[in-house]
Amino acid sequence: MVDPNIKQVIEIEGLNSWYGDKQILSNISLSVERKEVMVIMGHSGSGKSTLLRHMIGLNPAVSGSIKLLGKEITLLDRDELFELRKHIGVAFQNGALFSSMTLLENVELPLHEHTKLDRNTIRIMSRLKLELMNLSDNESLMPAELSGGMLKRAGLARAVIMDPEILFFDEPSAGLDPVTSAELDDLILQLRDALNMTIIVVTHELESAFKIADRITVIDNGQQIITGDKAAIRKSTDPRIINMLERRAMNDNIDADDYLDMLTRN
Repeated sequence: MVDPNIKQVIEIEGLNSWYGDKQILSNISLSVERKEVMVIMGHSGSGKSTLLRHMIGLNPAVSGSIKLLGKEITLLDRDELFELRKHIGVAFQNGALFSSMTLLENVELPLHEHTKLDRNTIRIMSRLKLELMNLSDNESLMPAELSGGMLKRAGLARAVIMDPEILFFDEPSAGLDPVTSAELDDLILQLRDALNMTIIVVTHELESAFKIADRITVIDNGQQIITGDKAAIRKSTDPRIINMLERRAMNDNIDADDYLDMLTRN
């Protein structure tokens, strides 16, 4: 059972991660409080998606501690982790819908798999979630018939169908136009307020991050640069944060000889 009185629903201490001989994350430590929107930011390849995969138990930690809803997931066996995951929802970047199922069938699937609810109750609950996502008129469509924004909202509907305590959302704004992206940001905040969820969002979109976040963690080359509220991020004097906020490349002044050496290095 998950303790409903836990204040910090995610606690990470000294997390290190490797892919082969390459270290991806170095000594990451952060906590997320109940009902908080935590945004994890960083450029492509910074390690933010790897951090997300560790938090949901898809990547085992080589060293360090990861507590999810009070449970040390690095010590859980397969069955224990399976039970814990029933309390979280994950909305993947591309929606990750099953192409052979209708929108409604995709949203219903977790309830069929993980509950003993009757078919009518499942249908009602799924339609309520589709209505929340403004997709109630599209329930019979196949994933191939949905726009990018609809796919994101459909994946989100499935992720929250079991009213999880924590929602993980990977790159919600990726590939969307500004208006659709803004609508999705509003939806994230509505979910937090209506369903009292803790929400973790991985993104590289500055405007979206500063709109929805209570706090922001910035990852650069696998290192945790800063974790703080929006004011703290804006006031940071770290050149990597400044470059991120001003959308400047880090290596625009690289020395030509150093660059040639990097290309020819064994």
